[in-house]
Amino acid sequence: MEYTDSDQVITVLDGAVSTRVIRHPERSFAFHVTLDLEKGAEFFGRKPPIHLHANQDEYIQAVAGKLGLEIEGKELVLTSADPEYTIGRGVNHRSYPIERAGQDEGVTTVEFLLSGQRTPSVFELNTLFFENWYKYQEDMRKSNKPVSLIQILSTFDAGGTYVSVPRWVPFGRFVAQAIGIVVGRWIGGLLGYQPFYSAYSTDWPLACEKMRSTIFQRRFAKPSKTGQA
Repeated sequence: MEYTDSDQVITVLDGAVSTRVIRHPERSFAFHVTLDLEKGAEFFGRKPPIHLHANQDEYIQAVAGKLGLEIEGKELVLTSADPEYTIGRGVNHRSYPIERAGQDEGVTTVEFLLSGQRTPSVFELNTLFFENWYKYQEDMRKSNKPVSLIQILSTFDAGGTYVSVPRWVPFGRFVAQAIGIVVGRWIGGLLGYQPFYSAYSTDWPLACEKMRSTIFQRRFAKPSKTGQA
């Protein structure tokens, strides 16, 4: 991890989530994430959806505080004493801060490092994905609107990420990916759902490049940055 004074910092949810974008010579992306347990008490009370990544291994390491990691239905608690944990592609998982009552006394923030395997796939986890995912949630929260399942599936698919189906479903990984592609990419694209929006994207040219890769989203790739959230 290479830190510099010019690192981009993405802050959302009224300061509850602060992500520093840092450089890593071998990873597709690398973040130092800080979660403020007091500012995000309401938001962190709901765990994120269980999901899987189709094209990349993901790496996570706690820096401060206790971080929950659910892997295939089993919960792990990561602390700064633990080494980096690898979440393999296709593994159902989610991560979340342990609530205040389960933290050491006086701990009000949880910090962790998050990065992803470098891949040539167009559909990959990267900074663009995380900007759009978190800023969309922030917009919905401020406007007091529910998040759209189709929008979630569209943005997730663009990041090679798919909402997990129940574990008893046969070939669950492939079913989850099929739902994400058909509903998020194909139907969502036809209905006007974009995986990326200019209002959320620092690198809009990259967003356009990715959306041009499929006929269902090509019409949203407007270099003049007219695509709005």
